Amino acid sequence: MNYPDSVRFLYSLGNEIKTAKLGLERMARLVDAMGSPDHSFHAVHVAGTNGKGSTSAMIESAMRQAGKRTGLFTSPHLVEPTERIRIQGEQVSAEDFAAAFDRVHRVAEKLLASNEIDLHPTYFETVTLMAFDLFRDRGVEMAVVECGLGGRLDATNVITPDLTVITPVDFDHEQYLGNTIGLIAREKAGILKSRVPAVFARQNPEAERVLEERAAEIEVPYQRAADCVVEDLEIDARASRFRLGAGEIRCPLAGEHQVDNAVTAALALRALGVSPAGIAHTVWPGRLERVAEKPEVVLDGAHNPAGARVLAAYIARFYQGRRIWMIYGTMRDKAVEEVASTLFPLAYRILATAPAYSRALAPESLRQVWPGDNLQVTANLAEALQIVRIQATPEDAVFVCGSLFLVGEARALFIQ
Repeated sequence: MNYPDSVRFLYSLGNEIKTAKLGLERMARLVDAMGSPDHSFHAVHVAGTNGKGSTSAMIESAMRQAGKRTGLFTSPHLVEPTERIRIQGEQVSAEDFAAAFDRVHRVAEKLLASNEIDLHPTYFETVTLMAFDLFRDRGVEMAVVECGLGGRLDATNVITPDLTVITPVDFDHEQYLGNTIGLIAREKAGILKSRVPAVFARQNPEAERVLEERAAEIEVPYQRAADCVVEDLEIDARASRFRLGAGEIRCPLAGEHQVDNAVTAALALRALGVSPAGIAHTVWPGRLERVAEKPEVVLDGAHNPAGARVLAAYIARFYQGRRIWMIYGTMRDKAVEEVASTLFPLAYRILATAPAYSRALAPESLRQVWPGDNLQVTANLAEALQIVRIQATPEDAVFVCGSLFLVGEARALFIQ
């Protein structure tokens, strides 16, 4: 298949969250049939609720700067599925993506025909296998692999990494992972492997207890970011720098929360004998990413309560006294009321819209959670941006947020 056909087939497999088949039996059979591509590279395995993408990107960047040939597997994508698989910091080409899809698809069809698997691998399983296949094909030495949903039964958990990392655990996807922090943490802790070292980001006390208990059960040596002392912190609206032990860390990603992510990444890198200096070269789009000036336009995928709290803290710290426009659209399965109650009080105007996606929440529904007269319903992102262009002043700030799919649409318009 060519690239458009491969993407259409992936989408035909259904929404990657709703159609997720939690369990590793099918993935184990598939990687075995493909010649165990996951054995061809070393890996860092990253799970968590928030910050796992940023932390993964920081670890990969520093590894690459240190001379390793790197791979990075993350999800979801913002604009094109090729973004999910990166080698040496560059997303794979459409041609390579399609070729990897063909290889995985052929193996899956063969196993289906012989009744060795129960169904075609899901969207996420397929792309995970494609990533492993491409990492082997391109001679990747060290891959940073981000979990998709959960950890214990996530498709990526077939790997045996050199190091596991668990970023902050919070509420998200409760219908799949459990409705308490403890239950969610137990799922995330499922990536821990006996005697494989781990790094834990600063955690909610209940999550911390669960992670440490599981580590003790299977003899996992671990380090905690909470034990680190950050000194000489300098932070502004675009980046931060600080001292961690004997070394200085420069983090080019915006937001105070990225300091915690950088501490976690630095611990992981030092555990692997790699300098964290390369964190300074990290690129991670769509997270507090400034894409325009006068007025400023900032993109951020604040799609769950923890992400909303991070965005609210950022606005309160760096945008006090400025009029805030918020273009907000989200998915139906998100904690909309909690996110809205955190973000909307900060906004001068809220332009409710919907990502061009089947699971998008109808923007009219937001009137039920925010009856204020500063909320205006718009048909799509283009209409919302047109209102901003006409009515916002150069001194205002515009935040496009709520869903990474909406952020991806906006990024495609602003980044040429």
